[in-house]
Amino acid sequence: MELILKEDIQNLGFKDDVVTVKNGFGRNYLIPRGMATMATPSAKKVLAENLKQRAHKEKKVVDEANKVAESLKQLDIKITAKSGAGDKLFGSISNIDLAAALEKEGHAIDKKFISIAGGVIKRTGPYNAQIRLHRDVIVDFPFDVVAEAKG
Repeated sequence: MELILKEDIQNLGFKDDVVTVKNGFGRNYLIPRGMATMATPSAKKVLAENLKQRAHKEKKVVDEANKVAESLKQLDIKITAKSGAGDKLFGSISNIDLAAALEKEGHAIDKKFISIAGGVIKRTGPYNAQIRLHRDVIVDFPFDVVAEAKG
């Protein structure tokens, strides 16, 4: 079943993508929730026209995302966490903690656009995250998890 997505859906596609999904997933989940519409020939023509009109508007958005990406590359984020013996953390660090640390630096990035390899961090050390600012702009962001000073 071919569908046109009305919004970004993780692990499936971005808004206005034409995707092929199993019939049940499309008919029972995506279409009733308003996340997609049937990809009829007329709907595809309308989509192509909309994408053409949006192309020059989107260039401005991509340029803006690239500026944010450059400023993110200048940042050096260190997330402090309580740790026990060795380098093990009490609890874990996730994309929520990284989003909060970026917020303190003046970059409001939604946690759903941040993905840390392996999901959650349970040890101190250097790590990498991918931050998606736009469908075409994805930044590899290095950061460190350091132990809280025991005082």
